[in-house]
Amino acid sequence: MTSDSAPTTDLVENLRGIGFRSPREALAAFLTHAHKNRIGPSETIEQLLAIERRARDATNLARRTRAAALGAFKSIDRFDWNHPRKIDRALIERLLGLDFVEQGDNVLFRGPSGVGKSMLAKALGLAALERGFSVRFSTLAAALADLLAQESLPAFERRLKRYLQPDLLILDELGYLPCDSRAADLLYNIVSRRHENKSIVMTTNLSFKQWGSVFPGAACVVALVDRFAQHCHRIDIDAESWRDAHNFDREPARSPAPPRRKSAAKA
Repeated sequence: MTSDSAPTTDLVENLRGIGFRSPREALAAFLTHAHKNRIGPSETIEQLLAIERRARDATNLARRTRAAALGAFKSIDRFDWNHPRKIDRALIERLLGLDFVEQGDNVLFRGPSGVGKSMLAKALGLAALERGFSVRFSTLAAALADLLAQESLPAFERRLKRYLQPDLLILDELGYLPCDSRAADLLYNIVSRRHENKSIVMTTNLSFKQWGSVFPGAACVVALVDRFAQHCHRIDIDAESWRDAHNFDREPARSPAPPRRKSAAKA
């Protein structure tokens, strides 16, 4: 160990001891750099604070991303813009600026299965997290099942906050599973209580006129659509399933040839 390394190690441990969350390696590398280059005390403190701020921001983003339940997904730079026959790329790029979250507007991604609706919705969620907004992602079916499973009114109200409090709520896959009128009332409750205040992003394969088929017999469907659509940016994606197209492009795996039988020995 060199004569400089022991004091640096002590400083790193002292910084960690008073609550610095930056990795020990990053702190040690900077302190060694500051010593060798004779960086002044004021600049050293400023750069240490910048290192710590970046570490805390990264930790905070990771924690909020886990809480948002976005799951694994591809980043927006991997979206194949050339695949859809129709998509409003300019509108999506404007939405990534997140003015719609600040204004409490809604977003609807509409198109058949496999065209990237969930990927784009999650990209908006990640952008919002990076800007410091709170986000919650769920399939619509899972969210409604979660609320319907609550056995008492106090438990229901506590769980409902999970879908009312985030700055951005993403509800995926409306229209893929039928729901009863009670589920429709729950969704209307969420939409109406967030109306003109907090944003919702939904993905669906249905037009607004077809939402009644998801909630047969529900009296609130017209009011639900009216509330959600009032301040809503709509992105229609016209494309074949990206997944199916790329699966078809792959050469199918061939079954291994059966082993040859040995010919019988001649007498």
